[in-house]
Amino acid sequence: MADLVLKDVEKSYGSVKVLSNINLDIKRGELIVFVGPSGCGKSTLLRMIAGLERITGGTLTIDGQVVNDVPPAQRGIAMVFQSYALYPHMTVRDNMAFALKIAKKSKEEIDAAVGKAARILQLDPYLDRLPKALSGGQRQRVAIGRSIVRDPKVYLFDEPLSNLDAALRVATRIEIAQLKEAMPDSTMIYVTHDQVEAMTLATRIVVLAGGGIAQVGSPLELYERPQNEFVAQFIGSPSMNLLPGEIVGTGTTTTVRMKAGGTAVSNYPSQPGDEGMQVNVGVRPEDFLETEGEPIFEGKVDITEALGEVTILYYERVDGAAPVIAKLPGIHKDLRGKVVKLAADPSKVHVFHKEQSLLYRHEPHQKIAAQPH
Repeated sequence: MADLVLKDVEKSYGSVKVLSNINLDIKRGELIVFVGPSGCGKSTLLRMIAGLERITGGTLTIDGQVVNDVPPAQRGIAMVFQSYALYPHMTVRDNMAFALKIAKKSKEEIDAAVGKAARILQLDPYLDRLPKALSGGQRQRVAIGRSIVRDPKVYLFDEPLSNLDAALRVATRIEIAQLKEAMPDSTMIYVTHDQVEAMTLATRIVVLAGGGIAQVGSPLELYERPQNEFVAQFIGSPSMNLLPGEIVGTGTTTTVRMKAGGTAVSNYPSQPGDEGMQVNVGVRPEDFLETEGEPIFEGKVDITEALGEVTILYYERVDGAAPVIAKLPGIHKDLRGKVVKLAADPSKVHVFHKEQSLLYRHEPHQKIAAQPH
């Protein structure tokens, strides 16, 4: 297995630059997930690592060797695509063994490699079946098995679950997590648009936006300490609420007077010169609490969704702004059309100035282009 380093990597098509300033240090044994909105370049970046797209700037290093100009077959990489790309006339066994036969491995080596992969992926009962006799999830496991038998340095997954229905996607996601547990030294890079896949599978998540990296961190780091408004709203569903206000108290905590009325207190530290600063207060829907005291936000509930374990409140839009959303635990009846006040624990209140979190104000950050809606 391998360490993988991208330094100042860029990708351009003619005069159009689609990726720039990509700097990543991926350690042996990590499962890195690339996420971001459609068109952000996550699949392009994966294909650059695979050698299927030319790197137009910077360097890609695998185990200390610069591989910019190394052909895909010589990079020690195996890739699993959205489509299973199985040979329909070959059995599962022959599909998994095909690359090793081309490499002229001995029958003993092939049988051992296929047998090991089949055990890891629980494919033993299906080795003599044709792909048409398998479910979508089983076919995807065969595609993964075909990669495992090659014993690559790095595994690349390009949205491997997107063709599966919801139930199979959940089951196969669990199987991939179990696969990583069974292969702890394997280095894997996984592209998805599904936040749940990213949050449940990743060692670290790379959020791509605006042609660059918006933030890199563990799933909980991105959820609890987003560096900017884009990551704050991209990670989590429903998205984090952003409410305008003005800093009126500074120190180890920050007090914000809300534009729509009310007050927010955050555990984010601030400086004496921050008084009067125009900021956005961020609160995740699940972190709001109903209150009778001083609220961060109050408004009339437009729609409710009673889901049993939680009740989701959608507030009426004000001045064309995005509707505020609260996710209250348990069952809350008859709130539609009523005014409900919301507060939050200061440890759950985020503060952003010019789209950057106050926690990261002195750190360099990626300028994120406006995203299409």
